[in-house]
Amino acid sequence: MVRVEFLGPIQKEPLELEITNLNELAKILQEDESMKEWLENSAVAVNDTLVSSRDVVLKDGDRVALLPPVCGG
Repeated sequence: MVRVEFLGPIQKEPLELEITNLNELAKILQEDESMKEWLENSAVAVNDTLVSSRDVVLKDGDRVALLPPVCGG
Protein backbone atom coordinates (compact mmCIF):
# COMPACT_ATOMS: atom_id res chain seq x y z
CA MET A 1 0.00 0.00 0.00
CA VAL A 2 1.32 3.45 -0.97
CA ARG A 3 0.26 6.60 0.89
CA VAL A 4 -0.42 9.63 -1.31
CA GLU A 5 -0.44 13.02 0.43
CA PHE A 6 -1.55 16.36 -0.97
CA LEU A 7 0.29 19.35 0.48
CA GLY A 8 -0.36 23.08 0.63
CA PRO A 9 -3.56 24.38 -0.95
CA ILE A 10 -4.62 21.05 -2.45
CA GLN A 11 -7.75 20.32 -0.47
CA LYS A 12 -7.75 16.52 -0.61
CA GLU A 13 -7.46 13.86 2.06
CA PRO A 14 -4.53 11.40 1.81
CA LEU A 15 -5.12 8.22 -0.19
CA GLU A 16 -3.92 4.67 0.40
CA LEU A 17 -3.50 2.93 -2.97
CA GLU A 18 -2.20 -0.34 -4.38
CA ILE A 19 0.01 1.09 -7.16
CA THR A 20 3.46 0.19 -8.48
CA ASN A 21 4.55 3.44 -10.17
CA LEU A 22 3.68 7.10 -10.62
CA ASN A 23 2.08 6.49 -14.03
CA GLU A 24 -0.64 4.50 -12.28
CA LEU A 25 -1.13 7.30 -9.76
CA ALA A 26 -1.39 9.91 -12.53
CA LYS A 27 -4.10 7.90 -14.29
CA ILE A 28 -6.11 7.62 -11.07
CA LEU A 29 -5.77 11.32 -10.20
CA GLN A 30 -6.62 12.51 -13.73
CA GLU A 31 -10.09 11.06 -13.26
CA ASP A 32 -10.68 13.70 -10.56
CA GLU A 33 -11.53 17.03 -12.26
CA SER A 34 -10.30 19.03 -9.25
CA MET A 35 -6.83 17.43 -9.54
CA LYS A 36 -6.11 18.09 -13.23
CA GLU A 37 -4.70 21.59 -12.70
CA TRP A 38 -2.56 20.45 -9.77
CA LEU A 39 -1.11 17.52 -11.73
CA GLU A 40 0.25 19.87 -14.38
CA ASN A 41 1.98 22.20 -11.92
CA SER A 42 2.99 20.15 -8.89
CA ALA A 43 6.32 18.61 -8.04
CA VAL A 44 6.30 15.03 -6.77
CA ALA A 45 8.33 13.54 -3.94
CA VAL A 46 8.69 9.86 -3.07
CA ASN A 47 9.78 9.31 0.52
CA ASP A 48 10.80 12.99 0.76
CA THR A 49 12.98 12.88 -2.39
CA LEU A 50 11.89 14.91 -5.43
CA VAL A 51 11.48 12.80 -8.57
CA SER A 52 11.10 13.83 -12.20
CA SER A 53 10.12 10.50 -13.79
CA ARG A 54 6.76 8.78 -13.60
CA ASP A 55 8.54 5.44 -14.02
CA VAL A 56 9.75 5.43 -10.41
CA VAL A 57 8.97 2.02 -8.91
CA LEU A 58 6.84 2.22 -5.77
CA LYS A 59 6.79 -0.40 -3.05
CA ASP A 60 4.65 -1.15 -0.05
CA GLY A 61 5.00 1.56 2.59
CA ASP A 62 6.22 4.31 0.23
CA ARG A 63 4.93 7.85 0.70
CA VAL A 64 4.19 10.04 -2.32
CA ALA A 65 3.61 13.75 -1.84
CA LEU A 66 2.22 16.23 -4.38
CA LEU A 67 3.85 19.60 -3.80
CA PRO A 68 2.02 22.51 -5.47
CA PRO A 69 3.94 25.63 -6.48
CA VAL A 70 4.24 28.19 -3.69
CA CYS A 71 4.83 31.90 -3.89
CA GLY A 72 5.43 34.41 -1.20
CA GLY A 73 7.86 36.92 0.04
